[in-house]
Amino acid sequence: MESPSQQAMRRALANLGPMLPLLTELGELFAAAGHEVALVGGPVRDAFLGRTSPDFDFTTSARPEQIEAILRPWAETTWDVGRAYGTIGALRGNTTFEVTTYRADAYDRVTRKPVVAFGDNLHDDLHRRDFTVNAMALRLPELTFVDPYDGYDALQKRRLRTPAPPEVSFGDDPLRMMRAARFAAQLGFDLAADAAEAMQAMAGSIEIVSAERVRDELSKLLLAQWPRRGLGLLVDSGLADHVLPELPALQLEIDEHHRHKDVYEHTLTVVEQAIELEGPPGSDPAQVPGPDLILRLAALLHDVGKPATRRFERGGGVSFHHHEIVGAKLTRARLRALRYDKETVSAVSRLVELHLRFHGYGDGQWTDSAVRRYVTDAGDLLPRLHRLTRADSTTRNQRKARRLAATYDELEVRIEHLLAAEELGKVRPELDGTEIGELLGIPPGPLVGRAYKFLLGVRLDEGVVGPEVARERLLAWWAEQPESRP
Repeated sequence: MESPSQQAMRRALANLGPMLPLLTELGELFAAAGHEVALVGGPVRDAFLGRTSPDFDFTTSARPEQIEAILRPWAETTWDVGRAYGTIGALRGNTTFEVTTYRADAYDRVTRKPVVAFGDNLHDDLHRRDFTVNAMALRLPELTFVDPYDGYDALQKRRLRTPAPPEVSFGDDPLRMMRAARFAAQLGFDLAADAAEAMQAMAGSIEIVSAERVRDELSKLLLAQWPRRGLGLLVDSGLADHVLPELPALQLEIDEHHRHKDVYEHTLTVVEQAIELEGPPGSDPAQVPGPDLILRLAALLHDVGKPATRRFERGGGVSFHHHEIVGAKLTRARLRALRYDKETVSAVSRLVELHLRFHGYGDGQWTDSAVRRYVTDAGDLLPRLHRLTRADSTTRNQRKARRLAATYDELEVRIEHLLAAEELGKVRPELDGTEIGELLGIPPGPLVGRAYKFLLGVRLDEGVVGPEVARERLLAWWAEQPESRP
C-alpha cells in the first residue's frame, strides 16, 4: 500500500502551518502529563488534500477528567462537550478544538447508540472510525504519521473504504452510509465496491437513525462541491428509498419535452445549474450567495409532483398538469418529516409552487399587474426564484435555450423598472387591518386576512385607487361573502 513521500508529508505539514505551534504545544502538555495525544480524522485528511479543515479533533490516552486538568490552565476556556463520551472542548486564541479519550465502543444494532467504552491505544481508536481516509493521525508533539488502515492509499486512489468490513461498520452505525454519500459530494471520491454492496444490502437499516441526523447529512451533501455525486450514491444504493423516496421516484417519469432520459436526470442537472447561478460567498443577498441550502433544496425537489400528475395524452405526449401544486405539498411533507425548520420548509415549498409561473409569461404578454403579482407572490424569495427558473431550462436546443434566457432577461428588466417606479416590495393595500375590521365590523382574525388579501389584489391589478374607492370595492366584495349575511 502507498505511503506518503517525504515531499507529501512536508506539503501536508505546510498546510497545517499556522496550527503547528499549537499542535506542538498541546502535544508537549500531554506528554509531560504522561499521556499520548494525536491529531486525527478530517484535519489530517484535509492537510494531504490541501484543504482547510473547519474542525480540529484530537484523541488521547487521557481520561476526560485528566484532559480537563491538562487543558484548563492552558486554554482560555474549556467545556464539557460530552463527558460520558470522553470529549472535552477548549478554546486557545481563535482556535476551537475537541479532545476525546481513545474509544473502543460497541453497538447494540438496534438504536445506533453505542455502549461507550474507553480504549487504551490509538490503532483501536482509528479502527472504529467511518472511513480509512478519516482514520489517519499525527502523533504529537513529534508529528509522526500513523496510518494502520491504509487511509493514505485510499486518499490517493480517491476511494472511500471502511477500516472494518463494511457490513460491520455500517451495522454498527447506519448513519455512516449517509456520510459516505456526503463525503462523495464533498471530496469527489468513489465508494469502494465492497462498501457499495454493503450499502445496497443494508440500506433499510438507516431507519433506526433519527430524522435530525439524516437531515444534517443531507444538508451537508447538498452544500458540498459535487452534490450530484452524493445524490447519485443515495439513489443507486437504495438509501434514498428510505430517506428521500421522492427522488428515485423521478426515474420512472419521462420528461414531457423528451429532453432527458428521465426527470431524475433533469433534476440533477437543475441542481448543478442552480449552483452555477449562486453568487460568491458573502455577496449581497440579491445575488444569492452560495452555497444556498434553500435554493439547492428547491432545485432538488421542484419536480417531485410529476409522478402523481403524469398523464399520457393522445398522440403520444405526456403532461404533468399542476405538478407544481402537488410538488409543493409533497415538499412540505418531506421537509417536515426530515425536521427542517419552519422557515426552510416554507421557503422551499413556496419556490416549488412558483417555479412554473414564468412560463405563463409567453413572449412578454404579461401586463404590469401580472408582473407585480409575480414579484409580490415571490416576496423575499424573488432572487432565488430567478435562479431556480433559469436553472430549470435544460433543453439541448440552443436556439430555444437562448430564447428562454432572453425572455427571462426581459422580465427581470421589467421587474427592475417596476420596483424602481413603485417600490413593489413595500406595496400594501390602501386600508390596513384595523380599518378593514372597523369598516366590516369584524374582529381581528382570518376574515380580516382574506379581506386584506382582496385589497392587495386590487392594489396590484389597478395601482392606487384611493381610500374611498378601496372602501367601495371592499364593501362590494364583503356583500358577496357568506359570512356577511345574517
